[in-house]
Amino acid sequence: MATVAIPAVETKDGSKGAAQEEFVVAAQDLIRRYGDGDTAVDALRGVSLDVTKGKLTAVMGPSGSGKSTLMHILAGLDKSTSGEVTIAGTAISKLNDTELTLLRRQHIGFIFQFFNLLPMLNAEENVVLPLSLAGEKPDKEWVAELMAKIGLEERSKHRPSELSGGQQQRVAIGRALVSRPTIVFADEPTGNLDSKTSGEILELMRDSVDGYGQTTVMVTHDPRAATIADRILFLADGLIVRDLGPSSAREVIAVSEELAR
Repeated sequence: MATVAIPAVETKDGSKGAAQEEFVVAAQDLIRRYGDGDTAVDALRGVSLDVTKGKLTAVMGPSGSGKSTLMHILAGLDKSTSGEVTIAGTAISKLNDTELTLLRRQHIGFIFQFFNLLPMLNAEENVVLPLSLAGEKPDKEWVAELMAKIGLEERSKHRPSELSGGQQQRVAIGRALVSRPTIVFADEPTGNLDSKTSGEILELMRDSVDGYGQTTVMVTHDPRAATIADRILFLADGLIVRDLGPSSAREVIAVSEELAR
C-alpha cells in the first residue's frame, strides 16, 4: 500500500500541519443524487477525503447532512452518482457485485447501532461469523484473545437473548475485528445504549485503535463519542464544512451549534 502526501491543513490553533501519512480509504468528488430533474436531491455534493491508517475518524452532522450516506458509499454498501472511492488501493466503482462482496469481506468490518447479531448463534459463533462465511478456519488463540478483549470470555456460549445491550454491542465489535479488516465502519455504535454502557463501548473502540492499530470511521451524533476520535469531520448539506483534530465535548458542541445557526 502506497504512502501518500497529505496536504497541509489548518489546525485549531491556526498553524499548518502536514506529514507523510498512509491512507487506506480515499474518496474523490463524491456526489450522491436521488431522483431526477426538478425533484432531484443531492445527499452528497462533491465530498473528498482520505482516511488515515491506524486512526479513528468521527463523522458528525445534523440529520440529513449526508453522514450516513457517506459512510455507506465509503463502505461499498451504496454507490455514488459520480466520484470514486478507493479501498486498500482498489477503485470500487468498476467492481461487480461479487467482486464488491469479496472486497468487503476481505477489508471491511461493520458495527451497527442495533447489533445485527444472529439469534441462533452464541456470542463466539457471532464473533467468528465473518470467517465462517469466508470459509476460513478461526485462529483459536486470536479468537480467545478477542473474546477476552471484549470482556465476554465467560459468556462466549450465551446467545444474544441472554446478553445485555452493551454485551451484544461488544459481540458486534468482536465480529468487526475478527478478520483483522483494513477498516471498521461504525454507524451510531452507542445510539441504542445508556450513558454508562456507551462509555464502556467507546473505551473498547478506542482501545482497538490504540492496541491493534485498527483504522475506524464512526458516524455519530453524540459529542462525547466524538471525543475519542483522532479526527472529526462535520458535514452539512452534503459537504464537509469543518475538519478538526482531537477535541473536547465542549468544542464539539460549540461547532455543532455554530453549524446549526
